[in-house]
Amino acid sequence: MIVTDFSFEKGDFATPVPYETILAIANPFERQVAQKELSDYAKNLGIGLNDFKALFKAYLESKAYLESTSQENNTVYYDNFTAFPGQPMVLDAGSWQCDESGVWKRGIAGEVYACPHPIMPVERLINLDTGTEKLRLAFSKGSGKWRSVIADKSVVASRQRVVQLADQGIGVTSENAGDFVQYISDIEVLNYDNIPEKKSVARLGYIEDEGFSPYVPGLVFDGDNRYKKIFRSVKSHGDRKEWYDLALKVRNTNVTARIMLAASFASVLVHPCGSLPFFAHLWGGESGTGKTVALMLAASVWANQDRGQYIQTFNSTAVGHEKLAAFLNNLPLCLDELQLSKDTRGRTRFDVYALAEGIGRTRGNKQGGVDHTPTWSLCILTTGETPITTATSGAGAINRVLNVECKPGEKIFEDGHFVSSIIKTNYGFAGREFVERLYSDDDNIDRCANLYSDFFKALSDTGSTEKQAMAASVVLTADKLATEWLFRDGKELTVQDISPYLANSSDVSAGERGYSYMCDWVAKNANKMRVTSEQGDVYGLVQDDEAYIIRSVFNRAAEDGGFSPTALLSYLKQKGLIETRGRNMTKGKRINGVLVECVCLLLVKDKKTDLPAEDLPF
Repeated sequence: MIVTDFSFEKGDFATPVPYETILAIANPFERQVAQKELSDYAKNLGIGLNDFKALFKAYLESKAYLESTSQENNTVYYDNFTAFPGQPMVLDAGSWQCDESGVWKRGIAGEVYACPHPIMPVERLINLDTGTEKLRLAFSKGSGKWRSVIADKSVVASRQRVVQLADQGIGVTSENAGDFVQYISDIEVLNYDNIPEKKSVARLGYIEDEGFSPYVPGLVFDGDNRYKKIFRSVKSHGDRKEWYDLALKVRNTNVTARIMLAASFASVLVHPCGSLPFFAHLWGGESGTGKTVALMLAASVWANQDRGQYIQTFNSTAVGHEKLAAFLNNLPLCLDELQLSKDTRGRTRFDVYALAEGIGRTRGNKQGGVDHTPTWSLCILTTGETPITTATSGAGAINRVLNVECKPGEKIFEDGHFVSSIIKTNYGFAGREFVERLYSDDDNIDRCANLYSDFFKALSDTGSTEKQAMAASVVLTADKLATEWLFRDGKELTVQDISPYLANSSDVSAGERGYSYMCDWVAKNANKMRVTSEQGDVYGLVQDDEAYIIRSVFNRAAEDGGFSPTALLSYLKQKGLIETRGRNMTKGKRINGVLVECVCLLLVKDKKTDLPAEDLPF
């Protein structure tokens, strides 16, 4: 039992009686609590804290000395525990004094303070991906409210680096850094078995042999503080039935919303299916069609979709998007408002390739080594007023995007405000239930891969490209499994539902788009493609259904359109769309009496087809 009813007078503290009362308590914890209460009691009698500690220490030293010189020679050891007000746990303090004044000990020249306020390690975190250790430090300042920070072990072990913790509000400076480092090290060593060890992670998504983050029990986030809010947003909240009732209603009315909803589930199947990251881009030039609400609905499968929570915008750098994708890992990356990434000329600065590859840039570090290269396997859900790719985008970029158009006058939701109000307070149920079912049995993973393979074959037969078929197959697989496991409404998407949104080979081919672009260029510059008496710049010559374009002019025109001249000429020669001389890509032609090397572009693909002059593209 802890002694709390003291009846000593001030003069009693000059005798052994008060201190023997404390030492008579066998339980170390109860003894430490009683010591704290006795010090408070002494303070009320006018004995300061430091005086009380000095008296107690003198008594212990005299008692130990006397007993060590006795015949029994039994030394008394007194354990010193932390005595911070409101402390989250009690730890062996060793030679350090840990009380409301901070952390200190007596040195040769007087008292040495390691920290001017209470602080102690309370958790040891082991990262499941890297195996590195971190410490959670709990500390209290001013008001007495306890806070905590997570610090790398390499930081708290270095006098130079530990001062970084000052930014978190911890009282460590270059003056006390050495003592602070020593204190943390001493406390951890003395209490290694008492400080709880927990699993930690710096990302979301599947973790081998552990489960799916953040749903692993007892998992602690130890990553970048910039992503802490997103990590915490991935949770179940509100009324499960209310969210499912809304989702069922939406699935019964609109294909566009169903595709975005399915793409959200599909994100966690990209890796199990062996597919590649892809975009599902919802676009439309008319405001009020419900694009943002559709993105919110897709995000509500997993998390709180409020701005600043799970959904982000395009207003970020390429590095920022890369790090965010690596953090999400398997969960969908939701980016709203493509127009935020455009420059002053209206050109999109966003690089589809950078995210669709699923791997970040390899970067060096200050130590001369190489940082961990980030990777991800997910679906990127985006919205905007225009398509995310253009006519000059590379074939790979177009291949990785499912462009879903919201046509003018066709709203995705009958009442977008109602949908928004429901998902703002009810979210996060379906995603967790989907991954729990997915990873509950290895047979589910195998079934997922088999469904994906069947859908891929069916979509390939429709004429879509391989990568477009891969992306769409993941969406269809996810929707079929979600229909079976969660919704049970029989409204799964079909190949016919998604086929209109897929690009075919001619849409994707950079060579085909380059040829069309150059034909348009010839028509646009027709006045500079003929010889007249009043002529300025000359780009070439059009004769019948052939356009002779000066090689340097052709190169410049192709580059202005975003095409590689060399690659485009190779394609045109392979398809028989240019006439060449031998192995060259050009053909000689006299223009204004000068023989120059020209690209001889056929303006009609099939020269055998006789078209009237008015049908020629110039």
